[in-house]
Amino acid sequence: MEIFEQMKEHGHEQVLFLQEQKTDLKAIIAIHNTVLGPGLGGCRMWDYDSEDDALNDVLRLSKGMTYKAGISGEDFGGGKTVIWGDPETHRTEGLFRALGRYINSLGGRYSTGTDVGTMPEDFVMMRKETPYVGALPKEYGGGGDSSIPTAYGTFVGIKASCKYLYGSEDLSDKKIAVQGLGKVGYKLARQLKEAGAELVGTDVVEENINRGKELGMEIVEPDEIYDVDCDIFSPNALGAVINDDTIDRFKCDIICGAANNVLAEKRHSKELEDRNILYAPDYLVNAGGMILVCDEMEPSGYSEERTMKKTEGIYDKLLEVFEIAEKEGITTDKAADRLVEKRIETVGTIGTIHQDN
Repeated sequence: MEIFEQMKEHGHEQVLFLQEQKTDLKAIIAIHNTVLGPGLGGCRMWDYDSEDDALNDVLRLSKGMTYKAGISGEDFGGGKTVIWGDPETHRTEGLFRALGRYINSLGGRYSTGTDVGTMPEDFVMMRKETPYVGALPKEYGGGGDSSIPTAYGTFVGIKASCKYLYGSEDLSDKKIAVQGLGKVGYKLARQLKEAGAELVGTDVVEENINRGKELGMEIVEPDEIYDVDCDIFSPNALGAVINDDTIDRFKCDIICGAANNVLAEKRHSKELEDRNILYAPDYLVNAGGMILVCDEMEPSGYSEERTMKKTEGIYDKLLEVFEIAEKEGITTDKAADRLVEKRIETVGTIGTIHQDN
């Protein structure tokens, strides 16, 4: 599909392709929708197989950020950056400072922060070139590790899912398959363990596997995680893991995790429903990190207490989504989308009211 056709299909406003040869920067910035406010979304570094893969990723992720901000009640739109490069070998000061220059040229239309393959220290370097970065370390005035609220939001999302389906949020008798034991997945696993859940986990990084074992988790091979007979499957790695190849393999009642865009295609939400699997929309469940970055931009400065309180609200919002889906006979992702789209429509209408300055 041609780029303009893809932008039209997903409703994007702007896509920028960036290259700086000295630092070997190759990146794409996508800004999806700015009705609610400036675009906001993390910066991912990944060694993509092709330009098409990088473009598809940034379009999907930026659209997801619009919905994530919208359903969380934040006044920001959706955006995303992807850097095409190996996080282990490609990360340099020059690369991130060059990217910062490009982002600064947008004049506040888009702000970014950490995502898969990037670290807070990368944005300390970027901060030298632009103020439009978030999720900075606390010593630099930021909120620190954004994976903390992301993991907590996912934890309360799992509890809310259990409350809706089982009538109780108690996890002490639940078996949970955790896919991905990285920055978010491991923190989530610790909370689930403390809540008494039985855990099965997987990862592709040896260090992550080892700390999962130290937590007392049963570890399986990456492809075997889809076949685990469990109550809850929690995807916390990359997206599109619910697809035509995996959907018949799930043996769970609930899917709830922190990974973005876990549905390979929208139709897979209906297929999960047909299999009596409750799907918790990922862009709501994993909104904690974005909530942290938004809070950094409050005029009063960052508040950890306020961030965690707003993240805790994912519990009630998810229950609202489930109830709408049940009442209207629609899938849970459509119910969440309707809440966001109604808010965008309302704010967009208000924006047409003329004001003299």
